[in-house]
Amino acid sequence: MASSASGAVVTTSALAFRDALPQAGALIGLDLGTQTIGVAFCDAGWRFASPDKTLKRGKFGADKALLQGLIAQRSVCGIVIGLPLNMDASEGPRSQSSRAYARNLAVLGLPILLWDERWSTTGAERDLIAQDMSRAKRAVRIDSAAAAVILQGAIDALAGGLF
Repeated sequence: MASSASGAVVTTSALAFRDALPQAGALIGLDLGTQTIGVAFCDAGWRFASPDKTLKRGKFGADKALLQGLIAQRSVCGIVIGLPLNMDASEGPRSQSSRAYARNLAVLGLPILLWDERWSTTGAERDLIAQDMSRAKRAVRIDSAAAAVILQGAIDALAGGLF
C-alpha cells in the first residue's frame, strides 16, 4: 500500500482500500486505454457495476477535470483502476503507466484500488456478444463494459471479504 502526496491511499489490496472507504458509497471503475478511458459506476451498496461511458483520453489535466465532474455528480467515494498485468502476473510498461495515472489521480483525495484486469476485455466482449450486440456497437461500448467487469470484480471482493 502506498499513500500519495495528497494522503490518498493507492493500493492493490482490497482490504486496505475497503478500510480507507466509508461503510458504503458509489465507486467509479476505470479501464485506461491509450486512446480512451472506459468508465463504470457501482451502487452505494457495492452490489452491481454498470458501464457508463467512454471518454477520449487527452492530457492528464483534461482527463482529471472530466473525471472530477463525474465523481462529483455521482458522489463517488473511491476509484478502482484496472491494472494490466501480464498473464504470469508480472508487470510491464502498461502496468507502470496505470500506476502513474493512479498516483496522479490521487490529487482528488479519494482512495484508489488498482485491480487485476487480465480478463476484463474478454469478459466484457463475451457479455456483449451474449446480448447479441453487433460488432460496431461492441466496438463503441467495449471500454466501458470492461470498466464494469473490473469494478464488479473489485466490489465482489469488497462485499465478500475476498482479500
